Amino acid sequence: MKSTNRLLSLDAFRGMTIAAMILVNTPGSWGHVYAPLRHADWHGWTPTDLIFPFFLFIVGVAMTFSIQTRIGVDFKSDIYKKVIKRSVILFLLGLLLNFYPFGIPFTSDGWSNFSFSSIIDTFMDIRIMGVLQRISLCYLISSVMIIYLTRRLQYYAAFGLLAIYATAMLLYGNFTLEDNLARTIDLAIFSPSNMYTVQGLPFDPEGVLSTIPAVVTTLSGVFVGNMLRRHLSPREKAIQLIIWGLSGILLGNALNIMIPINKQLWTPSYVFLTSGWACLILSIFYWLMEIKNIKSWAKPFIVFGSNSIIVFVASGIVVKTIQKIEVHLNDGSITSLYNWIYKYLFVSWAGDLNGSLFFAITWILLWLGVLWILYIRKIFIKI
Repeated sequence: MKSTNRLLSLDAFRGMTIAAMILVNTPGSWGHVYAPLRHADWHGWTPTDLIFPFFLFIVGVAMTFSIQTRIGVDFKSDIYKKVIKRSVILFLLGLLLNFYPFGIPFTSDGWSNFSFSSIIDTFMDIRIMGVLQRISLCYLISSVMIIYLTRRLQYYAAFGLLAIYATAMLLYGNFTLEDNLARTIDLAIFSPSNMYTVQGLPFDPEGVLSTIPAVVTTLSGVFVGNMLRRHLSPREKAIQLIIWGLSGILLGNALNIMIPINKQLWTPSYVFLTSGWACLILSIFYWLMEIKNIKSWAKPFIVFGSNSIIVFVASGIVVKTIQKIEVHLNDGSITSLYNWIYKYLFVSWAGDLNGSLFFAITWILLWLGVLWILYIRKIFIKI
């Protein structure tokens, strides 16, 4: 994407989203988290449930400035190669995160009982799906649709996919954790040990079937990106974003009467609701940065979004590492370095709940410092 085609408001929105993703993923203690920073237990939603669909929405918008502009200019085979390469790398990075630390112990006691078979055992029990895996699949499928389908057919396909998903979920099972078609299909494909666990049951919130409506979330970003590339005035674009946003929120809440808003099942009502909120938030960024030309406040977000996937992966690996490192306390007990930092550097002065929050905020600021150095040196790691 050429710099002249970039939307700084989209870059800032991406940075805010990845920072928020790290904020909710890295509390000092999962036992002490403010309610808005938790996912809904099942039905319903919290601000945290907006973060992942925001990222897919942003991926969709960005695709119109990258893939869409190359159709008819580059050979389709060249576009496919880049799309497939990026999709595979994203999927493998997701598997790497799930596999790390590869069954390798971090303690002397662990090494005394270590054998290479433990690495194999860990690999056999690896969770197959995940956040990056879903982004990979949504990016791949949406790219194919952009290349092959006209814009009108993309709209038909999006609504068709939601209709098929909703019908299948209503006909075969229901929207409970125990008995839903998405879980049934995942259990038919994966071993329970290769799945996430929700409330003690094997269930993957980034499973195979629920990736279908997640593709539509990505396409909603594509539709917004196409609108932003039209020959409209900036004010007209901002107004369209607001109208689309309010319409999505209203439609999502209306559908909630029949199909509950549910992030883990990625229900159609959830797709409309979250896409609507994404449009509204983007409209704020767009109004301030592209129309009012007020941009300085967004610099930290732009920096954070400049290496978004890499910081997500790196943060996850470092967190897992310090969770494995043991610290021996004076009373003879053992805790993780992660918990030691939380307890002795944050709880000691902020308390359990605020200490957990300040831990996460500090983690974001530390990574912002790293990313700022990369940004100044113009080091951008692209996939």
